[in-house]
Amino acid sequence: MSTLSDRPNTALVVVDVQKGVVAEGYERDQVVANISTLVGKARAGGVPVVWVQHNSEQLPKDSDNWQLVPELSREESEPLVHKTFADSFEDTDLEDVLAKAGIGRIVIGGAQTDECIRSTIHGAFVRGYDVTLVGDAHTTEDLTEYGAPPPDKVIAHTNLYWQYHRAPGRTAAVENTADITFAKP
Repeated sequence: MSTLSDRPNTALVVVDVQKGVVAEGYERDQVVANISTLVGKARAGGVPVVWVQHNSEQLPKDSDNWQLVPELSREESEPLVHKTFADSFEDTDLEDVLAKAGIGRIVIGGAQTDECIRSTIHGAFVRGYDVTLVGDAHTTEDLTEYGAPPPDKVIAHTNLYWQYHRAPGRTAAVENTADITFAKP
């Protein structure tokens, strides 16, 4: 139902599941295991997996902390998008990667819930994509000392509001890993 009518395909987008990003992530091991399950399901279903990695002064490209977590591995044929802003579409080639593959719907998981995940789901939605957030496959660190709610509440709130997000011609959804299916195109 995407507004990108010439793009019938789906992709799994994995955002910032890097050593230095998820090291202190809430329920890190379970979230990474869920993302690994999603990657396996996507590959088995012939659905593209697109990897996004954040680069910054605190997370320089090619540093140890910049690397994907060891539990996940990107296949050489799978696109890797480098970003420097929270929204994975902002000043990157993500839109080109998705357009070339005819992608109109993205399924998304990764980190940080309250920064790059939120920015990317909104960025995709305003660009016309249908967006499914995998409710048990995103995480954030504890930022309560800065006035943020505890991470479990940040995650729960994001899942709550995204499942009711609406706009003409697009759908927003929240599904858990066990409920995600990728059919062969």
